[in-house]
Amino acid sequence: MGNPTGFMKVQRQVWTDRDPAKRLGDWLEVHEHMPEEQIKKQASRCMDCGVPFCQSGDSKYAPAVAGCPVNNIIPEWNDLIYRGRWKEALQTLHKTNNFPEFTGRVCPAPCEGSCVLGINADPVAIKLHEYEIIERGFKEGWVQPEPPARRTGKKVAVIGSGPAGLAAAAQLNRAGHLVTVYERADRIGGLLMYGIPNMKLQKEIVQRRVDILAAEGITFVTNTEIGKDLPAAQLKAEFDAVVICTGATVPRDLPVEGRNLKGVHFAMEFLGKNTKSLLDSEHADGNYINAKGKNVVIIGGGDTGTDCVGTSLRHGAASAIQLEIMPRPADKRQPSNPWPQWPKTLLVDYGQQEAIAIQGEDPRHYLVQTTRIEGDEQDNVKAVHTVKIEWVKDDQGRMMPKEVPGTETIYPAELVLLAMGFMGPEGGVLDQLGVEKDLRSNAKAAYDQFATNVPGVFAAGDARRGQSLIVWAIDEGRRAAREVDKFLMGVSYLP
Repeated sequence: MGNPTGFMKVQRQVWTDRDPAKRLGDWLEVHEHMPEEQIKKQASRCMDCGVPFCQSGDSKYAPAVAGCPVNNIIPEWNDLIYRGRWKEALQTLHKTNNFPEFTGRVCPAPCEGSCVLGINADPVAIKLHEYEIIERGFKEGWVQPEPPARRTGKKVAVIGSGPAGLAAAAQLNRAGHLVTVYERADRIGGLLMYGIPNMKLQKEIVQRRVDILAAEGITFVTNTEIGKDLPAAQLKAEFDAVVICTGATVPRDLPVEGRNLKGVHFAMEFLGKNTKSLLDSEHADGNYINAKGKNVVIIGGGDTGTDCVGTSLRHGAASAIQLEIMPRPADKRQPSNPWPQWPKTLLVDYGQQEAIAIQGEDPRHYLVQTTRIEGDEQDNVKAVHTVKIEWVKDDQGRMMPKEVPGTETIYPAELVLLAMGFMGPEGGVLDQLGVEKDLRSNAKAAYDQFATNVPGVFAAGDARRGQSLIVWAIDEGRRAAREVDKFLMGVSYLP
C-alpha cells in the first residue's frame, strides 16, 4: 500500500471520452488514454483491504454479490502501478486473466461494485487500471507468444471462439495439449468479434490476441459449424476431449402482431452484419442493415440495446430510442441494495451519451410494453404501439406487468431492433453429442466440474450458465480447461 492516505486525498477519476458529436463520424473506440501520473494517483486510492472483496467473485452468489469472477489480484497490481512497476503489474494481471484487453474495455466491472471504498465513497477505478496495464504491456513489447515447452500428444477440440472458448484453448495449450478451435463465422472471436461493436472493442485488438494464441500453437478453423459442416460425432472420435463453448445465441423473440414485418430484426443480426461489412469493406459493400434516415425503435434497455443506439446514430438515423419494460434504476444505491451487492443504479453509457448529445434527451423510455407493430401497404414496419405498465404481484406473489389504461403511445419506426436478451445455446451440437440439458436448455454441467453426461465432453461459458458477462466466460473457460487437463492427465497444474 504505497500511499496509506491516497483514498482520503484523491477523488475518483476515469478516462475522458471523445466528444460524442465528433466520434459519431467514425467507428473508433470512445475512450482516451489517461496520463501516467494521473493513473498512479488513481491507483493510490486502493486501500489494500484486509479482505479484498473486489477480487472475490463467487458463482454461488453471482450476480447478486459483486466481485471479480477471475479473482484478479487487484490490490497488488494497483500498488505496483503506484510504484511505477508496470511490467510486474502485467505479470500479476496475467496470472488470473488471459485477456485483460477485453475485460478492461467491455466488462461492467463487478470488482468496482464490491470495492470496500465504495461503502461511503466512489470506488477505485479498477477497470481503468486493468486497461492501462495491458495496453502498456503491448506498447512496451512485453506481451509475446509463450508456446509450451513440451507437448502431451493429447488433442482437444474447442467448439466456439468466444471468450470462454479462447480462454479454455489458451489454458489447455499452456498445459501442452494440441488444441483446435472451431468457429462457424469467417473470423475468430465469437461475441468479441461480431457481437460487440467496433467503438467498444476495436477488432484489431481481438485479432492481436488471436495472432498471439496462434503463434503459441493453437489451430483455428473458421467457416466450420460443428453439427453442420462437420459432424459432431466425427469430432468426438478424432479428439481426446471436446469443450463446448458455443455461447447462448438463441435470441428472445417478441410474440406480437407485426413481428414478421420487413424492417424488424434481432439486434445481433443488426450488429453482426454491421461489423462484418465494416471489416470487409468499410460498409462499401452495403451488406448490412442501414439505419440511415430512419426512426429506430430498440426494444430492450440493456448493453445490446445501447450498442444498437450507438450503431444507429453512426449510420445517421433520424432518431433512436430504447423501450424498456423495467423501471428506471435509482440514481444512488437504495437501502434494499446494500454493498457489496452489485449496485442497481442508473448508468449512462456511451450510446445514451451520444443520443443525449444529438437528440437532447436520454433515449430510454421505462415501464413500456410493446403491444403491436404496425406496417404499411408493402408490409414495411411503420410504427410501434405501446402501453405503460406497472409491476404488481399476482396471487402467487410473482411480479407481473399490468397495463395502465390511457397510456397508449405510438412511436414512428422504419427499423425495429429486438434486444431482449438470449434464451440459451442452439441445440445442434448438444443434440448430436447427446449432451443432457438443464431446464433452461443449457448444457447440463456443474460449475467447477464442467463435465457433461458424455465422457470426454465438457461445457463452459454461456452455453453452460446461460447469458452472462465476458469475464464469467473467461473464468469458466479457465476452470473448464483445468478439469479437461485432469481428465486427460489425471492431475492438473493449471491455475
